[in-house]
Amino acid sequence: MADQEAPALHIEDATVAYDAEPVLTGVHGAVMAGQVVALIGPNGAGKSTLIKAVLGLVPVVAGRITVLGRSPAAARRDVGYVPQAGTLDAQFPISVAQVVLMGRYRQVGWLRRPGRADRTVAAEALEQVGLTERAGATFGTLSGGQRQRVLLARAIAQQPRLLLLDEPFNGVDLVSQEALLRVLTQLQQEGTAVLISTHDLTLARHVADHACLLNRRMVGFGPTADTLTPDLLRTAYGHQALDLHGDQIVVAHH
Repeated sequence: MADQEAPALHIEDATVAYDAEPVLTGVHGAVMAGQVVALIGPNGAGKSTLIKAVLGLVPVVAGRITVLGRSPAAARRDVGYVPQAGTLDAQFPISVAQVVLMGRYRQVGWLRRPGRADRTVAAEALEQVGLTERAGATFGTLSGGQRQRVLLARAIAQQPRLLLLDEPFNGVDLVSQEALLRVLTQLQQEGTAVLISTHDLTLARHVADHACLLNRRMVGFGPTADTLTPDLLRTAYGHQALDLHGDQIVVAHH
């Protein structure tokens, strides 16, 4: 059994760069097993960049990112990733069941066909997101929210120890949002570590234990009650308008 006290994700004063140009600096913090951490910040803040660095797709030029005690590239088999829904070609003629089964390929290898056990895992993942009856449908015929749930099922089928979600609630209908939240709660209870980027600050407060505030550098990292504060949010969002009333936090994007 892996050491439950070791972080699933450990970021130590990391600087991430594209083409040697730093786009995100001074990020540090940890995501433990069974913990949900929300990545918060305006467009262009570096949220997607940090997720890609955790996947080993973007270089860390200073500091260090450790995933499950390994380098990001070495740990990729144990990391699930749910991209923004628009990243998978809706016109590609592939069934919902086939998309979810793709989550098994890292486990079985691309040269071996998934077996009965893999199909069972994929079917269970599809059931978890409430789309069993759409298994035979073509992916492109689904609504945006349903597609996002299928991409989450694909990640669940991988049986990851760390799950990364990039803006999973963008343009998602209420039924799909509730399904996503239900699955996240279940994964958390099972001990999966979750890093989720979102623009919905109220949702972040609802779903996450901790938050990481970014705007090309780290503004704050810690329990949501300590990080999603008016002062830190204004620092992160700069001159963008913030309406703070009760639990509703509304960011005006310009």
